Amino acid sequence: MTRDLTALFDPKSVAVLGASNDETKYGNWLSVQAMRMSDTRTVHLVNRRGESILGRPALRSLAELNEPVDLVVVTVPAHGFEAAVDDALAAGARAIVGITAGFAELGADGRALQDSIVERVRAAGAMLLGPNCLGVLDSSTALTLASNPLPPGRIALLSQSGNMALELSGFLTARGHGFSRFVSLGNQADLGAADLIGSCVDHPDTDLIAVYCEDFGDGRAFVAAATAAVQAGKPVLLLAVGGSAASIRGAQSHTGALTSDAAVIDAACHAAGIHRVASPRQLADTAATLLSYGRHAVHRVGVIADGGGHAGLACDVVEAAGLSVPQFAAELSTVVRSLLPPSAGVTNPVDLAGAGEQDITSFVSVLDAVLDSPDIDSVLITGYFGGYGDYGEGLFRAELDVAARMANVAHAHGKPVVVHTMRGASKAARVLSDAGVPVFAAVEDAAMTLAVLDRATAPRPLQALPARPEQPVTGSSYWDARELVRAAGVAFPRARLVRDADEAHAAAGELGYPVALKEMRLLHKSDSGGVALGLATDEELAAALSRMQDTLDPPGYCVESMADVHNGVELIIGVQRDPRFGPVAMVGVGGIYTEVLADVAFALAPVDFDTARGLLENLRAAALLRGVRGRPPVDLAAAGAAIAAITATAVAHPEIAELEINPLLVTPDGALGLDARMVLGA
Repeated sequence: MTRDLTALFDPKSVAVLGASNDETKYGNWLSVQAMRMSDTRTVHLVNRRGESILGRPALRSLAELNEPVDLVVVTVPAHGFEAAVDDALAAGARAIVGITAGFAELGADGRALQDSIVERVRAAGAMLLGPNCLGVLDSSTALTLASNPLPPGRIALLSQSGNMALELSGFLTARGHGFSRFVSLGNQADLGAADLIGSCVDHPDTDLIAVYCEDFGDGRAFVAAATAAVQAGKPVLLLAVGGSAASIRGAQSHTGALTSDAAVIDAACHAAGIHRVASPRQLADTAATLLSYGRHAVHRVGVIADGGGHAGLACDVVEAAGLSVPQFAAELSTVVRSLLPPSAGVTNPVDLAGAGEQDITSFVSVLDAVLDSPDIDSVLITGYFGGYGDYGEGLFRAELDVAARMANVAHAHGKPVVVHTMRGASKAARVLSDAGVPVFAAVEDAAMTLAVLDRATAPRPLQALPARPEQPVTGSSYWDARELVRAAGVAFPRARLVRDADEAHAAAGELGYPVALKEMRLLHKSDSGGVALGLATDEELAAALSRMQDTLDPPGYCVESMADVHNGVELIIGVQRDPRFGPVAMVGVGGIYTEVLADVAFALAPVDFDTARGLLENLRAAALLRGVRGRPPVDLAAAGAAIAAITATAVAHPEIAELEINPLLVTPDGALGLDARMVLGA
């Protein structure tokens, strides 16, 4: 349930505890900002010495107040923070902003103290932002309780790092954007990123949410909040580092070896429709583009250049970013050819070939023609535009007019248009950017911005985690794993669990040769000689049994019928539990080369059939599944159903830390599990 954060964003009264005249202290910076809103709400400055602060009388303590205070900002040193919070609660505070540092970020003792403070805050029905943060700002309510002033605008900026928030705000401000809200998350001891994103969903002054996060806390709540924001038409941009490395270090299966914190965060972004960015500058570029055009398809890019070099290089960087520069249809090329000199390139990329100097309005007519094509999603203009005005007053005025007309054409078609120019400081470039057409100094930045837009998907609400079964899984052998998954509906070859050589020979006789022999002790059996395949006779089975007994001394064996791998593709299906985001599913190319090929895709588990199919289709080896070089296509429906069943089984048993089927053999006739691994958690 979304928490009511009215006391944080629109308090009737505020107090700065630790107010100071010392310009090197947060107590001074916050007091200066607090006084900016003294005309709109009651502001109390509190200093234990009772000295005048910023020329205004101050209280010695909150106990001197005759009425409750809604929000208290605490800037006192760490040793006094706990008592300050108690004083704030006693004064009736419903929201507390902890600027003070020195808690969970310092280790276990600091975390324990932080947790005990949060318990008291929550028990009082209040909320805590931080500690270790820079404060909060809300332009719509004229709340100015952050260390640094920020211009008003339509972006909500939520940042766990104070310095990163300042850098992000600088990039966004330089692009002409301001902030509906700014929240410095700090340690997220109580209020976390999910709470703050959720508060922006119904905030009428917020059009876009930009987040920098290092620890997601409850990752599933974060995804749910971001999903709600995206579905409400408010894009969410995420710049993130770290998050789940500890779980990767402890992984014992292929799944763990192939999973990374980045892969888990990407899976979360995919589920919620979040735009994940790689740098502060990329966040600002993407935010500016989204605020201009909203969410649109951008994959098929039309490139328009006023020189062959810029045209060719732009195509290279666009395609390297994972986008497409498709050849124009003949009809479009004919139209473009009629607008340009005979030497122009008209097939995509478009090379104006001197048309800019001869008739600068050709930028408008060509852009209009390319955007009008149903086969083009977006346009990248690259080259010298913005510099033509240097050649004379007439061309200068014409270029400004053309820039305005280009912006009108872009918005009329509703397709994203981005401009790279070597003359980014020109007045024509400013006309474009002021009109909402993003202008870039580097063509690779323009291409990567489109790529970030292209990677975001429509949000898919997370499936609810199933109820825990009455009978937990207690064994983790191959037999335990395969029988658990087989009971969920994934087929395996016929097999028998045996204790010794006599039972093994009897099982082989019943199943029929050839058979596979697997020992029951090791997690990675094939790495240590614990698997023997294609045993065709009693003698071969006896030799394999003797070798395994001598070298591994297992408690038992599995004798299994050999599967027909003809026309099959081997996949790996794994589920691992991330400490923040919970169960994460992995699908990839399987078999003994799994880690070498590392062709994998991820999603938050459990995954349904459609998501499973999407994961398969996103693999680099997807063509193998569809059939190549005379091989028939495999049964993707069976593969999708198996993936859904395996992930549902792993999720239903929280005692399972990792569950993996490798390989899952997918043939034209179905899917068959050939090996399984399971790791139980604490």
